[in-house]
Amino acid sequence: MGDLVLTPANARRVADQLAQLRGAAMKVGQLMSMDAGNLLPPELAAILARLREDARTMPMSQVVQVLETHWGQGWEQGFERFSFTPCAAASIGQVHRARTHDGQELAIKLQYPGVRRSIDSDVDNVATLLRVSGLLPRALELAPLLEEAKRQLHEEADYLREAGNLQRFAGLLGAEADFVLPAPVHALTRSDILAMHWVEGVAVESLDSAAQPVRDRIAGLLIGLLFRELFEFGLVQTDPNFANYRYDAASGRIVLLDFGATRAYSMTVVDAYRRLMSGAIRNDPAAMSAAAQEIGYFQEHLHASQRDAVIALFAEACEPLRHDGAYDFGASDLARRIRDAGLRLSMERDFWHTPPADALFLHRKLGGLYLLAARLGARVPVGRLAAPYLERPAGTRPA
Repeated sequence: MGDLVLTPANARRVADQLAQLRGAAMKVGQLMSMDAGNLLPPELAAILARLREDARTMPMSQVVQVLETHWGQGWEQGFERFSFTPCAAASIGQVHRARTHDGQELAIKLQYPGVRRSIDSDVDNVATLLRVSGLLPRALELAPLLEEAKRQLHEEADYLREAGNLQRFAGLLGAEADFVLPAPVHALTRSDILAMHWVEGVAVESLDSAAQPVRDRIAGLLIGLLFRELFEFGLVQTDPNFANYRYDAASGRIVLLDFGATRAYSMTVVDAYRRLMSGAIRNDPAAMSAAAQEIGYFQEHLHASQRDAVIALFAEACEPLRHDGAYDFGASDLARRIRDAGLRLSMERDFWHTPPADALFLHRKLGGLYLLAARLGARVPVGRLAAPYLERPAGTRPA
């Protein structure tokens, strides 16, 4: 991968150009990563980190213009208070806090103007820039990744769809006392505006000094929720960003945010993952290989040694499932080992290919939760959380 090295001046130039295509650049980078950026070339990972930190927000005049476009003149009369300073900003939009005259506290997510219209061209421009800059291996097949980036960005830019996802997940969770989702306010929601009830909470990663039982419970609930999403719901919120989880100490509930990135998993894929994880627990490489093949992870040109290396990587990622009792993420170097093994594979030029999207998103989500558990120094009985789902017959979901 020596051709991926950039001079500092070139890196700055690429970063500046990518900043103009921020949403598309971050999505393409996200899809190239197996665990929140750790498998990206260091130069590209650094550039994307800068884009994440350099949140550009709309000036007040543009905010007013967006609101007038979608809510009409005099929209402000419906609010007792509306803060024009965003409380959060991301790649395609920013969030404002407001209060209605009847005392409802709301979170209003506004999409940056023109985002939806420029998605396809922006993604294509990012790909061209990365190719020309030498940031990507020549053997990497970009077409499937680019199509997936466009598809997902179009979905995330549809705030009416996200409002539906919020309702759908709330329905799937039912009377679950451990989680809370912000309820959408349909009367105020448009394709470019998502209005939700405000839910109090602090960032979960800020709880690294909380009592050990609190940290253990938070990490355990989130990892358990992922198993439930995959094996029970067949619908996974696939964005592992720590900012998507907040904690309300008063109620003890975890606040779940950002349902723009969700993915449905077929029973065929779910059953294959059930066999993959079960095979890893039993230390059965043959069963794991057959399951990985069904998921679509192996391409014809892969050498037997590369297949073995992929299976070994899967087995390592399932280490917490094999562990008796609570797995101590804080004392484990699992994230580093997975990163190093992935980097070794990525160094082989004939290995580079685009993994199936189902696998890519699920592995990133699991990797993100592992990283969060490590940040919290949490101890989680992962095997016990997964067992009820892995023991079920193929083709079934819990009632």
